[in-house]
Amino acid sequence: MDAQQVFTFGQQGLYMMLLVAAPILIVVLLVGVVVSVIQAATQINEATLSFVPKVIAAVLTLAAVGPWMMTELVEYIQRTLQTIPSVVG
Repeated sequence: MDAQQVFTFGQQGLYMMLLVAAPILIVVLLVGVVVSVIQAATQINEATLSFVPKVIAAVLTLAAVGPWMMTELVEYIQRTLQTIPSVVG
């Protein structure tokens, strides 16, 4: 196994991590911005008002895209495990 293959595996792993985490991160970011704008407009600075909507949004997003995320991760792991014999041998 040479350095190019190691970098390729690392790059594919980072790409998969970004691809799988992106939906939840984007939704939580958007909810956070909306809640912050509402807090700034009403001058209500309560910590739970920013935390609870983010958690609810993350759970709902996970429920919606969870099966897709699991499918992507399983396919990635299968591809990685199937390439082990060709890389080692």
